[in-house]
Amino acid sequence: MSTAAGALALVMSGGGARAAYQVGVLRALARNFPDLAPPIVTGVSAGAINAAWLASRAGAFRLAVDGLVDLWAGLRSRDVFEVDLAHLAASFGRWGLRLATGGSHAMPSPRGMLDTAPLDALLRARLPNRDGRLIGVEAAVAQGRIDAVGITTSDYVSGGSVTWVEGREVTPWRRPHRRSAEGPLTIDHVRASAALPLLFPAVRLGSGWHGDGGIRLTAPLSPALHLGARRIVAISTRYRPAPGEAPRPMVHGYPPPAQVIGALTNAVFLDMFDFDAANLARITRLLTHVPPAQRQGMVPVGAMVLRPSMDLGRLAAAAEVAMPRALRFFTRGFGTRDTESPDSLSLLLFEPAYLGRLLDLGDADTERRIEEIGRFLRGEGVEEEPLSAEFT
Repeated sequence: MSTAAGALALVMSGGGARAAYQVGVLRALARNFPDLAPPIVTGVSAGAINAAWLASRAGAFRLAVDGLVDLWAGLRSRDVFEVDLAHLAASFGRWGLRLATGGSHAMPSPRGMLDTAPLDALLRARLPNRDGRLIGVEAAVAQGRIDAVGITTSDYVSGGSVTWVEGREVTPWRRPHRRSAEGPLTIDHVRASAALPLLFPAVRLGSGWHGDGGIRLTAPLSPALHLGARRIVAISTRYRPAPGEAPRPMVHGYPPPAQVIGALTNAVFLDMFDFDAANLARITRLLTHVPPAQRQGMVPVGAMVLRPSMDLGRLAAAAEVAMPRALRFFTRGFGTRDTESPDSLSLLLFEPAYLGRLLDLGDADTERRIEEIGRFLRGEGVEEEPLSAEFT
């Protein structure tokens, strides 16, 4: 597909198991635009897994997406973290002892509530690598199939956001609380970006400990812009009610911890995605009224955000029974059955009953907008999405 309208970037947000929705979107894109070849790919959190997969696969975009669909369709919780009662009880027990003893140094320091050794093994088995280095990405860049790949993590030591980049002719950047770092991408970069805070253990990268890249990423589209994108297809996993849609109460009575955690998750990881897209649309609209000579180096950038037409938390509630029994026992202790939209549950529901529904929803949502998407990919422009009151 022609990229005459400027470098196209594919940007994928986080959301744990919700990232299966992104794969459904990709499936529809690959079916309708088999020659699609975005030269810039970025991902954060679980979106980093999808970004690394796409950038690592040689051959047609459609074939890479087919493999990614197979990966997610066959995924189980046990492929991501240990789910047996012994592991879960030991982990929660260590956290309980740590709290009960006031953080005594005599007690072992827990590094995460869940043991993600299975995820590490899965990534090493399915992503082409040599001693952890993503040789598929290296080959794609060397062959000119990819201009740049960016994976974002949060540095728990410095408190900043780091986008790890592998690409050609990349100009480093540094902004308040966010910066780039060049170098070969590895399995550890992907694991770190997808390390949900507290739930998954942080990963050591260089001299720092890194976790979920969405924590401090106040401008989720900025890595793609720094890497040269002039058009962005961004895939969010956050449902946004239609203008005028009456809010539906999630809980009746005092909100359980699961509801509070879900609200924090959306605020920290996903709301900034929409906010950044809204700001980009506003700036681009203003630039179209400014003569090119007076734009001070800024250029208009088109962005299209693809998002769920349904609340993925509500879908998780319906599929909760598919979780392994021991894990379900612990999540229910946080009140996942006391809210109609347990967003915190949707992060961990790596089971076919839920993932398959998200794959199909992403596919169907994309098909409904396929003509609009086609015009955008061809550089013909689309009617800009209006800014809702929450972003003005």
